[in-house]
Amino acid sequence: MQNEIIFVITESLDGGYEAKAASHSIFTQCDSYGELADVLRDSVKCHFEKGQEPSFIRMHFVKDEVIAV
Repeated sequence: MQNEIIFVITESLDGGYEAKAASHSIFTQCDSYGELADVLRDSVKCHFEKGQEPSFIRMHFVKDEVIAV
C-alpha cells in the first residue's frame, strides 16, 4: 500500500481545475479551488479498494504563464 498519491493540478482552459494522478490512471476536474480536495478524495476512494487507498493526497500545482519580451 502506498502512503501518498500525487496529483498534478492545472487550470482548465474552460475555467476550474484539472487533476491527473502522477502514478495511476486517475483524472478528474472541478469548477473551483474549494471543490478540489473533495473531488480528489472521491476519485481516490473510487479507484482503490477500501483499505488499500493511500493515506495522503499531494497536490502539485502547475501554472504556465507567457510574458512578452
